[in-house]
Amino acid sequence: NLQVAGKQFWLGPSRSGLTVTFWADTSVIHLLVAGARIKSVRSHLSVADLVQLAARGGRAAGPSPLPAGDGVAFEVDRVVNNSGLVNLGGRQVLAAEILGGRQVGIRIDEETLSFFDPSSRELLRVRPNPLTSEKVQGLHGLRPAGPPPRPRVEPVRVQRRVSAVGTVMVCRQTVSLGRPYAGQTVTVHVSDTTIT
Repeated sequence: NLQVAGKQFWLGPSRSGLTVTFWADTSVIHLLVAGARIKSVRSHLSVADLVQLAARGGRAAGPSPLPAGDGVAFEVDRVVNNSGLVNLGGRQVLAAEILGGRQVGIRIDEETLSFFDPSSRELLRVRPNPLTSEKVQGLHGLRPAGPPPRPRVEPVRVQRRVSAVGTVMVCRQTVSLGRPYAGQTVTVHVSDTTIT
């Protein structure tokens, strides 16, 4: 296990002693060993977290380690079971338990499976692709891929009750509203760079 910015990453005992590089932004975190990507997970990091990592010795990440998209990509639709798995080519592939019972689109690239909402094409999860090209060609409902799914860009809305001293906590950041708002419930819009 490795821990970065309050989150643990399981790599297994076979990778014990190896140097792992993290490529991170606010959408996705890639784990690399010797320059090869071994795992991709949805990012929990905010812009403030990235600034803090840079202040602690992190360096500019450079381009994403994902393929540039020159290869052929395909898509299928599947329903995620209650355990967070989908069946692809006779294999149970982990999407995410939180997606259980939900219909998802799956973009199949050479190296990754991108799980997305079929109506909005919002990116939900990224996983390594365990399928060979022969298995991909045999999938039921296979079609050419549309545009790559993207993470949500509109601000997320959350509600908070203002404390007795006039502050709310959002994304581990204290926002001062002033004592006149104490006890009130406020709606906060959170984006990558702003809290309003």
